Amino acid sequence: MKSGIAREGMDTDVRPQDDLFAFVNGRWISETAIPDDRARHGTFNVLSDAAEQQLRAIVEEAAAADAEPGTSTRKVGDLFGSFMDEARVDTLGVEPLASDLGRIDAVADTTDLWRLLGGLQRRGFGGAVMPFVDTDNRKSDSYVVYLEQSGISLPDEAYYREDSFAEIREAYVGHVARMLTLAGLPDAEDAAARVMALETRLASAHWDNVTTRDAVKSYTKLDAAALRERTPGLDWDAWIEGMEAAPQAFADVVVRQPSFLEHLAEAVSEVDLEDWKTWLRWRLVHDAAPYLSGDLVAENFDFYGRTLTGAPKLRERWKRGVSLVEGALGEAAGQLYVERHFPPAAKARMLELVDNLVEAYRRDIGMLDWMGQETRQRALDKLDAFTPKIGYPDTWRDYTALEIRRDDLLGNVRRAAAFETDRQLAKLGGPVDRGEWFMTPQTVNAYYNPGMNEIVFPAAILQPPFFDSEADDAVNYGAIGSVIGHEIGHGFDDQGSRYDGTGNLVDWWTEDDRARFDALANALIEQYAGFEPRELPGRTVNGALTVGENIGDLGGLTIAYAAYRIATEGGEPPVIDGFTGAQRFFLGWAQVWRSKAREAEAVRLLSIDPHSPAEFRANVVRNLHEFYQAFDVVEGDELWLPEDARVRIW
Repeated sequence: MKSGIAREGMDTDVRPQDDLFAFVNGRWISETAIPDDRARHGTFNVLSDAAEQQLRAIVEEAAAADAEPGTSTRKVGDLFGSFMDEARVDTLGVEPLASDLGRIDAVADTTDLWRLLGGLQRRGFGGAVMPFVDTDNRKSDSYVVYLEQSGISLPDEAYYREDSFAEIREAYVGHVARMLTLAGLPDAEDAAARVMALETRLASAHWDNVTTRDAVKSYTKLDAAALRERTPGLDWDAWIEGMEAAPQAFADVVVRQPSFLEHLAEAVSEVDLEDWKTWLRWRLVHDAAPYLSGDLVAENFDFYGRTLTGAPKLRERWKRGVSLVEGALGEAAGQLYVERHFPPAAKARMLELVDNLVEAYRRDIGMLDWMGQETRQRALDKLDAFTPKIGYPDTWRDYTALEIRRDDLLGNVRRAAAFETDRQLAKLGGPVDRGEWFMTPQTVNAYYNPGMNEIVFPAAILQPPFFDSEADDAVNYGAIGSVIGHEIGHGFDDQGSRYDGTGNLVDWWTEDDRARFDALANALIEQYAGFEPRELPGRTVNGALTVGENIGDLGGLTIAYAAYRIATEGGEPPVIDGFTGAQRFFLGWAQVWRSKAREAEAVRLLSIDPHSPAEFRANVVRNLHEFYQAFDVVEGDELWLPEDARVRIW
């Protein structure tokens, strides 16, 4: 049996005891160039590229076929075809924006403004507040509308205030001016300055990423009267009318950042209406730019691609067209993808892995010395309630009501967004659909959904190096097993642990157990806060922002190793390719994180990404005594930590 280790990417001049990430991936990193059309590259991208090529064949066949009107195949083909008709898009220029620009010009007061904002948001354009529908965190058997802070066009609020982003801010103002000029709008430089001033004001009230991820702080449920009382000046009735939603759909809302909405209400009252209209014109042009003429596409990429991420080249048009199909008709394309590319045997093997991971967690929870019996039983109850989803949904989404026209690209984008808005709002008042998926089968990723207490693994991630049906158990448990463990672990991280087994945000911990858990989480925060990425000296990881994912990595890897031992029934696996079973397990984990990023992208991700850089994800092994045993790690080795400094939660 093969080991499943990609030896050609290893740097054997590095000792695994000093840097497991570099030992497994160092040669690949030094010899691999990041493709010009992206800001980072690695294992996830390689698999995504393969899925993208497979989807290209599917959508090009659909575009060339004369499928029956109204069928999913016809819609996939017509949507892709509308995007690929570059000549028509260039001929139209900014003409598709004319009617909406006219509506903005006609806005006479804040009621008009909010009505138009609702109408534009229904069709996918960004506003000052972003609505979405999800299960109610305090009542998981029902849906509710959430209201999320919005209104800014830089990656997050830190970009508007931190000195390190001053050059980005200057470049952004120039970009806004150029985009408005290309759209044929007057006084572009003055307009850009006013856009920046308004967005800076909005950003000053945005909650930072660490506060926003707090599940308790970000839950404030208000009825319609209370919402209006806290936000005088915001015409919610006009906004709901513009959304074409029933008023009762917003009878109750969960406000994620209530102080932002209060600040927004003040801004609507105090900022000149013409400034709001200028900002709205910018948001309209910005959101539509990827679907307009080549000059706007190029300028949009120059800032959001080249400046913000460092990527030197725009993605090929067919790739962007495939992405559009995935966003608008993801499950229609996914159904065709699964029929061609997902073997049923993979699902059966994955369910076996999940069962072993759950059993390993069950045994681990039963032995935790920091958790008392009352909390332990509730944790086991939650574990028993976990729902795994593998590969693809049992019921595919119905796109019958979505109109797609071969000659109307921006119209297709707008109608697809409106279709999704209506689909989401239609959930309200009905039973929770626990069969729904929030990733497509062709997505190379996985997720944990606390509101449904489920772990989900799309088909596209179930291939090497994550999952190899021909490789021995060690690498599979180190790779996809640790990913499974990571996602289960999110149910017990600093935020997921606040939800019970039914998906409700309730405090099911004893006070002492929560305090002990928080102490361990804080130790992990402090450990990661001291890490400097090797390519970004002087910059450090935000330990508080990344703690949930770091707990997921730490717990997932720990439990995956225990599950591996369950799978091998305590026997000693053979040596393959010169590595023991335990060593192959950790090598399998590290090669999953084979990746590199351009400097601008690495800086951006440090600010906004809840995941730590890849090198620290791989090297979380410094906390596991199993790693010390596997590689004989001793004091003096770079990955060695004193026992009292190692963090072990699960």
